[in-house]
Amino acid sequence: MRNEQTPKNWNQVKTNDSWAIFKIMGEFVNGYEKMSRIGPCVSIFGSARTKPDHKYYKLAESIAKRITESGYGVITGGGPGIMEAGNKGAHLAGGTSVGLNITLPFEQHDNPYIDSDKSIDFDYFFVRKVMFVKYSQGFVVMPGGMGTLDEFFEAFTLIQTHKIDKFPIILVGTSFWTGLMDWIKNTVLEQNNNISPGDLDLIHIVDTEDEVLEILNSFYDEYNLSPNF
Repeated sequence: MRNEQTPKNWNQVKTNDSWAIFKIMGEFVNGYEKMSRIGPCVSIFGSARTKPDHKYYKLAESIAKRITESGYGVITGGGPGIMEAGNKGAHLAGGTSVGLNITLPFEQHDNPYIDSDKSIDFDYFFVRKVMFVKYSQGFVVMPGGMGTLDEFFEAFTLIQTHKIDKFPIILVGTSFWTGLMDWIKNTVLEQNNNISPGDLDLIHIVDTEDEVLEILNSFYDEYNLSPNF
């Protein structure tokens, strides 16, 4: 089967890449135009596989309600699981509910709790990630898989390197996140000196809605609400 495939030559690859630039530009323009109108929002991340009867689904829904009642909107990846819980909480509280959807071969489909004018589709992960990072006033990171970890470390790195303004990164679920943060502290920091001690101050680990709101509100008592770059 592989022998029957005709490989593209280098000129064909370059031509396809050139045309792809226009699609990438289109996704950026559409994203910027829509996201610039939504107002201050907090992003909620977590597993697409979490079921509605799971404690973390219910907690994410409750956190989203509280965030909305405090005057923020909610942004998620637009799919099922924790993303659905975040949009559901915002929707039930009558707040802004944004979904940044990505085309995937599995797990991803729109959830029904996104505002009809705030559902945005992306083909490119990196364009979608720019929208999260630029327009979120905070990241609330529920337990999840590789995509959740990717978003967490992306924000951590960009703030650490001063490529974007600082905003709260809140890990929800002490039992889930403590092992990872202990490894970062003990192995990455203390044993190998690969980060600075102050970098860990960027991260908060909590278990309740009250703690999430306390961190967000105390942060924005000191800093302005605005896009991050």
